[in-house]
Amino acid sequence: MRLSLPLPTRSAAIVAALAYTTLSFGAALTPSPAQAASGPFYRAEVAAPAKLDPRPIASGMAWKCADNVCTAGEAPSRPAIVCARLAKKVGPLASFTANGKAFESEDLARCNGN
Repeated sequence: MRLSLPLPTRSAAIVAALAYTTLSFGAALTPSPAQAASGPFYRAEVAAPAKLDPRPIASGMAWKCADNVCTAGEAPSRPAIVCARLAKKVGPLASFTANGKAFESEDLARCNGN
C-alpha cells in the first residue's frame, strides 16, 4: 500500500493547507464590527493641556490627543498603571475612563500621583 501522494498532488495539498491557515489567522485576528464601532478603550481628559503632544507614547501605546482629550486602544497593563503612565507623560488628568468605566476620584488622585 502506498501512503504518499504524487508530487503534483502533494504540492497542491500543501498550497491549500497554507492558504487555509492564512485565511483562518486573518479571520481570527480581524476585529469584529462590534469591537471596531465601540471606539477607544481608554479616554482621558488632561487637566492643563498647555503644550499637549498630539501623539504621546505612554504605557507602550500611541495615544491620540486633541484639545484636552486623549484616547487609545486596549493595553496589556492594568488600567491604573496605564493611567499613571499617561499622567506622568502629559500631566495631571481631570478624568480617566477604561472600557467605558470612569475612575473614581480616589483612583484618579492615585493616578495623578497625589
